[in-house]
Amino acid sequence: MSSILLVIIIFGCIAFIDFLMYAFTKRMQRFSILLARIILGLVFIFSGFVKAVDLLGSMYKFNDYFLAFGMEWLMPASLFLGFLLFCSEFLIGFCFLFNIKIRFFSWIMLLYMVFFTILTIVLAIFNPVSDCGCFGDAIIMTNWETFFKNVVLMIFVLVVFAGRKKITNRFPAVTQYGIMFIGLTIILWLSIYCYRHLPLIDFMHWKVGTKISEKVVDTPEIADIKLIYKHKVTGEMFEYTSKTLPWQDTSFFNKLEFVDQKKTVLQEYKPAPIHDFMIDDVDKVNHNVELISNQCYQFLLVIYDITKTEETVYPRINEFYETCLKDTIGFAALCGSDFQTIDYFRHEVKADYEFYTVDETALKSVVRSNPGLILLKEGVVLDKWAWRDFPEYKEFKEKIPGYEKLLLEKKSAIPEKEKK
Repeated sequence: MSSILLVIIIFGCIAFIDFLMYAFTKRMQRFSILLARIILGLVFIFSGFVKAVDLLGSMYKFNDYFLAFGMEWLMPASLFLGFLLFCSEFLIGFCFLFNIKIRFFSWIMLLYMVFFTILTIVLAIFNPVSDCGCFGDAIIMTNWETFFKNVVLMIFVLVVFAGRKKITNRFPAVTQYGIMFIGLTIILWLSIYCYRHLPLIDFMHWKVGTKISEKVVDTPEIADIKLIYKHKVTGEMFEYTSKTLPWQDTSFFNKLEFVDQKKTVLQEYKPAPIHDFMIDDVDKVNHNVELISNQCYQFLLVIYDITKTEETVYPRINEFYETCLKDTIGFAALCGSDFQTIDYFRHEVKADYEFYTVDETALKSVVRSNPGLILLKEGVVLDKWAWRDFPEYKEFKEKIPGYEKLLLEKKSAIPEKEKK
């Protein structure tokens, strides 16, 4: 049983008890309504918040839905719909938590949950998308887990809806509207800031401080191999490694006969958990190890779609690359477009650095910007920037002590067994 399903079961028990309190104990009705209202408010605020800090992620999820249901014509509206979704979620949750216009918002909440409960049972049965995205990238849930979660929330919603006339608020209407305005202002400012820059809280795999090489680079097998030879005359057995094999002593080596080999696996081969992140050049040669596990500083310019990238920033990027080149700092571009489009684009923006292709969807999970810049060393994500915030080379040099400190902390966190 997953930890998420366990949490859902616990909240399901709380919801059932809360419903029993409301239905059969008049003395506890106000408490049961209060409990349901607070839980719903916190859940909806959290759901709206995690979407607001990653508006582009919400847009990508809407695109997934439209592709799955054959509604590609709606994809241009994905950004607006993502914005509308998290604003409504946050505002409903905010009003529930602070007891604002509950009689009105209990109707909105009921209609909202009815729609999404029906949607999630369809997703659970037919599985057109693997993750509903109800909590963005903060909490990844299966479609069945999402449906069960909605059933639990529906119990709380029914308690609040049934007792909505018992809920009172002594604040005057102007104060209530003022509180609603504060909530809306908070979520609008947060979403616009994160859209123009980067999410204030990064829930993706490529967040700063992550040892990303462990997720996108295969773990190679390390084995101790002994070659067993038998002396043709004396019958004596010898064990050699590839380095100690006496092949240069031809007179002795010719008297040996290969018998067998012994293999002791010191480290098993493990495929990368993120298997769709493949950095390929024009000849389909993979460069994951070279670029992701570079022991020196390595900048990666991420362009998930060249046709939609912000071209005005490339003169700055070219200048930054030239300075990196002088200091022998790695710099390469990862692009989700084909090489024919890349070649045309490189000529247009006068880019001299190397370009590699990566799956477009995989690149969208690296940095929420087009283009975006990411800094790695020894497989660790040290920093990342949206195109509006690209650093000057001098700023990068000034931050090096901080980067080295972060690397040292990552190394010190490695268990002794792994170091050996």
